[in-house]
Amino acid sequence: MSDSRRSDHSVRDLLRELFPDTHRELFGDEAAPSAAPTLGLYPVADGRLALVHGDQLAEFTPLDPRGRNALHCDLCHFTRSRSEAGVYRVRVGARRTRYVTLCLNTPACQKRAGAHGLQNLAERIFPVEPSFIDDH
Repeated sequence: MSDSRRSDHSVRDLLRELFPDTHRELFGDEAAPSAAPTLGLYPVADGRLALVHGDQLAEFTPLDPRGRNALHCDLCHFTRSRSEAGVYRVRVGARRTRYVTLCLNTPACQKRAGAHGLQNLAERIFPVEPSFIDDH
């Protein structure tokens, strides 16, 4: 994977994976059966990150930095200073939260980790349970 563009996905790809009904409305039933599911970590507003794996989405919320010890990135497994890594909170269920340490330079971190590293992170996070409580 020497080409960094291999991890880039078009808006159309993300629509197909995250919002299949909307994709069908806009583009019809054309499908790319040979296309691999989307897998990536993408920056979102306010320093948050979104982990996308197929039709699953998890939002990583940054926590305020505390302490001064170095952090070990859960994605690329490099040890980084507090200025190069951060701690993120991920809700994976109604009352379940995970904490993940990631490099702040997301593209470089993903490149170091590769597809295998992203897959391992996705397996730790997904499936995300619905956060609403059923009335049964």
